[in-house]
Amino acid sequence: MKKILALIMICSLFSCKKDLLDTSPNSSVSTATMWTTDNLTDLGIAGVYNTFRLMMGHSGLISPYELYQFDRFSFTGQGRFDEPLMLGTITAGDGMFLNYWKIQYEGIQRANDAIKNIPVKSPSSEDKKAKYIAEAKFLRAYFYFRLNQLYKGVPIYLEPFTAAEATRGRSSEEEVWQQIISDLTDCINEKNFPDRYQGGNANYGHATKAAAYSLRGKVYIYKKEWAKAAADFQKVKDAGHSLFADYKALFKEANEQAPEMIFSIQHRSESGYGNNMQLFCGWPSVYSRGWNYYMPTPYLVDLYENLDGSPFNWDQVIPGYSALSVNEREVYFLRDNISDAERAAATLRGAKMSLYLANGNEERIKKAYENRDPRLAANVVTPYSTFRGAYNFTIVESTQHMRWPFRGQAQINGDIQSDTQINFFYFYRKFVAEGTNEIIDRNYGPIDFPIFRYADILLMWAEALNEDNKLEEAVSKVNEVRQRAGIALLNSNAVTQVNGKADLRLRIQNERRVEFPNEGINYFDELRWGTWKEKVFQSGNGRKQIWGTNVSNYSYKGDFLSVWPIPTSEIQMNVNLVQNPGWID
Repeated sequence: MKKILALIMICSLFSCKKDLLDTSPNSSVSTATMWTTDNLTDLGIAGVYNTFRLMMGHSGLISPYELYQFDRFSFTGQGRFDEPLMLGTITAGDGMFLNYWKIQYEGIQRANDAIKNIPVKSPSSEDKKAKYIAEAKFLRAYFYFRLNQLYKGVPIYLEPFTAAEATRGRSSEEEVWQQIISDLTDCINEKNFPDRYQGGNANYGHATKAAAYSLRGKVYIYKKEWAKAAADFQKVKDAGHSLFADYKALFKEANEQAPEMIFSIQHRSESGYGNNMQLFCGWPSVYSRGWNYYMPTPYLVDLYENLDGSPFNWDQVIPGYSALSVNEREVYFLRDNISDAERAAATLRGAKMSLYLANGNEERIKKAYENRDPRLAANVVTPYSTFRGAYNFTIVESTQHMRWPFRGQAQINGDIQSDTQINFFYFYRKFVAEGTNEIIDRNYGPIDFPIFRYADILLMWAEALNEDNKLEEAVSKVNEVRQRAGIALLNSNAVTQVNGKADLRLRIQNERRVEFPNEGINYFDELRWGTWKEKVFQSGNGRKQIWGTNVSNYSYKGDFLSVWPIPTSEIQMNVNLVQNPGWID
């Protein structure tokens, strides 16, 4: 029923928003009045949740603050345009660092206001007030978590503060983790805070103990306190969360409240209250037209195993593939019966045209994507597969084919049209609406966006168990995810045998990479594992076309890039803030 979102919409009508460091909970209700009725208490807590919607939507600009968009910095995803972070040209004064900082502190400010004033001002029942305070503490913990992931130690404010009072120095990374754990422990100990809400419950979308255990367990993962993490993840299972049977269908509106979903950002098909993933992850010939700003990498596609669990190998499908240069490999991706002009253009790009099959070129390359982990087809549009889109920016549904080079849309048997037609990239299927009936508008899709889902819990649980030398238990958790996916289980045959802790660690990392594309998880995982430089900035890497040719090159300027800088303007306003090493203001 998305009660929170309905409250947020009402809250917006009453201007229940405030600028950063404005201690009043909204601009239309005075500080003295806010929280003083039961209705204003509901609206106030909705205003804390409304932090998730700050700077969402494009409004003519790209919003880089929604979680899925962080995949453009990851091993599994990439952006359509050059990113200063990836080019090594970014500075501490970049607006991305500042706005991300501001959004999280805005949420902290709102949560602090609720925690301080609900007990003394609200006439709501004691049970309701206790529940709302727990929700506010969960949200405050979450916003501090988001900050600590990237800045590694930030100022801690536990009460509302004015701009003049924003003078604290940075607490250490460990001190921030401890504050997060303290807030989450308070949530967990609150008897009026429910374990979970079933789908369809009027309160669905509010934080729960299962969400608090999920976040606290993830903090313990960061702290490498493996036994504590595993214990918290067990509590998530005990609350009744479980995997949904159909991986692809999980990311459709009908199943957004399935037991797999633990805590999600609520969306609905109304302007200002939906997700914009169709806009940024779709392409021109999906319904309502997308811009394909965010796309999967060839690395992600190549990670999806064969059905028997063996690693995918191009040379087993096309002998001699790896011996060719990346430009020469383009020949395998060309459509059947190319024209003389198309042949000449491919030759100029370096394609080895002596290997071209005028009839059968498409069938040859399609075999590379057959008999693979089913999550590949669920997550990615691959060459010569089809997609149900819309014809020529209309409401007329059409089945489109991913072919290279692009020739044109058509109502029947046309090509997928992109905003990058001079290049050939993979596209996302996950969260991109099919046909013409799943969304009303590209700027406000209805599908909730998961912050925590049970597959994430299982794989973090497996990671904790493995690091705690409980390999057999860890394998069983990974296999729950693999069984749902439809891929061979670990230790079920010769190629899936786990050869010790280090081997299982790599398998868990790859399992997370293939399970969570377009969910804003992999970038943070690679930073946490210390693999971001190794995987994303490996020699010759950059934004890649399907066969591996770089469109632009990445440049790693130093290890300082793995910790975000304190925004320049924040340091200028607060002399007690100390910059992270390596960054120049």
